[in-house]
Amino acid sequence: MVDLTNIRLVYLFAEVIIFVALVVIGSYLSKKITKSNHKLLNPQEYLPVEEIHSLRQAFFLIMMGLIFADILYTLVFVGSDVYYLSAFDIALSLYLAVTLDKSLHKNKAILILLIPFGSLTFIVFGNSLIGLVDFLHIPILIYFIKLYYDKFREYTQSNGLGITIILLFAIIFISFLVTQVAESVNPLDSLVMVSNAFTSNGYAVLGHTIPGKINSLILVWGGYLLSGVGTSTLTAAILITHFNSKMDDMNEKLDKLEELIKKNND
Repeated sequence: MVDLTNIRLVYLFAEVIIFVALVVIGSYLSKKITKSNHKLLNPQEYLPVEEIHSLRQAFFLIMMGLIFADILYTLVFVGSDVYYLSAFDIALSLYLAVTLDKSLHKNKAILILLIPFGSLTFIVFGNSLIGLVDFLHIPILIYFIKLYYDKFREYTQSNGLGITIILLFAIIFISFLVTQVAESVNPLDSLVMVSNAFTSNGYAVLGHTIPGKINSLILVWGGYLLSGVGTSTLTAAILITHFNSKMDDMNEKLDKLEELIKKNND
């Protein structure tokens, strides 16, 4: 019993070191990317400002959804697809840790509780360590759901944006839960089915493996967003061309009027 306890303590200590090292590397890369002036990293180079605002709103809601999915899988679907779920839990926790303001004392405690000990134990050591440390991880994830909702609300109000996007996510979220129960599928398959149905691509699960299903989701939503961008950009281009033509006519009439006034004065 003592040996088992010592082994678990060694695991926990090693996982803290690994996670902190990953956070340091991630923070360094994040700063390098943020300071980069490359055009590919500037969304204003290829997206309208209005679309950027909408995507920013969607980002906060998507983060809330991903965190909820992580909690759901941890509580309900621990026994299935453990490797991919563990990798997802580690990646999500790492992102939350990297973007966390670590200058605040309370956030340093949150950083420790963000460490996904169970997932790291499985990935690094090949053992399962589902216990109290994992359930302490869940309240912190719930805290981040609230944090991202507050960010969404603040961003929406400060930029004078509407909250129609919440209705969209509510429809998708409710359909996501209903599909799980009605079709007796896991959350990932439910999300793929809802995404395909919402974007008019059918209702089937595209892909037989988890990477294939995730790739299907990226393609579906990537195509959906880009088609919206293309439509809005084309509309904006038509309107700009129309108003430029009107402005040219107006300027021409003003020039003629100015010439007539000058002749009249002479």
